[in-house]
Amino acid sequence: MQVAYRAHNLIDAHLARHVLEDVGIPAFVFGENLLGGAGELPLFGVLRVCVPDSSMPEASAALQAAGLGDDLPGTGSDPISLDDPGLLPA
Repeated sequence: MQVAYRAHNLIDAHLARHVLEDVGIPAFVFGENLLGGAGELPLFGVLRVCVPDSSMPEASAALQAAGLGDDLPGTGSDPISLDDPGLLPA
């Protein structure tokens, strides 16, 4: 299995999973059960949506089409940009 999407929260993870399942790609959310144990665990990067190796190209295309492509592994994009007109500095 390969990581198709790294989620920031549980809602994003399940949204990505449902997008993939709607196009016929089996997907699994890893790290869902670890959210309650914050002691020794990192607070971010726990949730991952994984797909079979052979489905990775289709999964990437489906997530991009759904507007979830910013958090695909390997894109290196910054999720927060001050150039976005919807974000204002505090």
